[in-house]
Amino acid sequence: MTGSLAILNAQLVDPAAGTVTKGGVLIRDRHIVATGHFEPPSDVETIDARGAHVAPGLIDLGIFAIDMPAFTAGGITRAVLMPDQSPPLDHSALVQRAAAAGKPDVWIHPLAAATKGLKGLELAEMGLMKAGGACAVATGRDWIADSGVMLRVLAYAKSLGLPVITHAEDGGLTIGAAVTEGEYATRMGLPAAPAIAEAMAVARDLMLAEQSGARLHFRQLSTARSFDLVRDAKRRGLPVTCGISPAHLLLSDIAVGGFRTFARLSPPLRSEDDRQAALKALADGTIDLICSSHDPQGPEAKRLPFADAEPGMSGAETLLTLSLTMVRDGLISLPRLIELLSTAPAKLLGLPGGSLGYGAEADLVLFDPDRPWRIVSDNMASRAGNTPFDGLPVQGKVLHTIKGGVLLG
Repeated sequence: MTGSLAILNAQLVDPAAGTVTKGGVLIRDRHIVATGHFEPPSDVETIDARGAHVAPGLIDLGIFAIDMPAFTAGGITRAVLMPDQSPPLDHSALVQRAAAAGKPDVWIHPLAAATKGLKGLELAEMGLMKAGGACAVATGRDWIADSGVMLRVLAYAKSLGLPVITHAEDGGLTIGAAVTEGEYATRMGLPAAPAIAEAMAVARDLMLAEQSGARLHFRQLSTARSFDLVRDAKRRGLPVTCGISPAHLLLSDIAVGGFRTFARLSPPLRSEDDRQAALKALADGTIDLICSSHDPQGPEAKRLPFADAEPGMSGAETLLTLSLTMVRDGLISLPRLIELLSTAPAKLLGLPGGSLGYGAEADLVLFDPDRPWRIVSDNMASRAGNTPFDGLPVQGKVLHTIKGGVLLG
């Protein structure tokens, strides 16, 4: 027997029931065997939550680096790894090695590269990578420009029962760009691309998904036109989903003022109108999940002129904290937030977790949604603290991350 634990005096956030109730969680042999009110057995370790909240551990879809301290600090119990590694995850042996990297703590679930070397030209051997542990197929940081190749990717993935996760930006429009076209890009003299680059990619890939019948997930969307396209596709019954990061819900292109490279992201920050459209899409269910897009970049990649700096942010340990803003603003409920952060990615990829039900994996996060603290880049657990939220006072702190009934960190 391993992973035996009783968490008592907690607030249980159940995304399936949509409720927050008082009680506890009893764990035996790495699985949940009871919730609510029970008498803890004498042979298990106990934790007095003292009114803190317990929810299924977060499942972060689309991280670019394995960063265990950041995952533990952020309440993440499973991390879905993008294929953009060195070398790219385009071979079953590479997928197997990545899948073993985090065990027995935070489990890593690799995504198979859709094309060899992620070059967008020749299909990779997805079948062998699925056998090696890949849970989906991904195009990586870039869009596949060749529509014929993308259609074959979708068709092959469908035959294997794998969803396809795509990056939505037309590369012909975004090449060399650092920000979104608009007033701030003009004022700062930065190379920019129009926001429609995202919607154009979305429109094409939706048509190809409809043609192939494949399941399609847009890893991150950020513009009003893109959300309208996905909203319409869902009405027509297409198996399409999309995600977003807290940065694109909370920040607009104003944040690039001062040429601060921590605000250089992919996709780039958008206009305030697009940000408001993202909030609306979150509230009405068009957005299916929230991800951190964790991409820690060291000083050598960020301490450069804005246009030369690498895009990306360190987001794993602030994922829950920043997302709680949407609950405090009344946009969504707390159980709905946990569904977006845990249940939805588990369902999309067929992974264990995302539930407080009997027999579920005992992957949990214990957090205080009201505890105040300040995000300080230099103090982050991540291997690089490149966050556009540096210095921001926030509320909501992860107290413990629990994997299979075992406390991490």
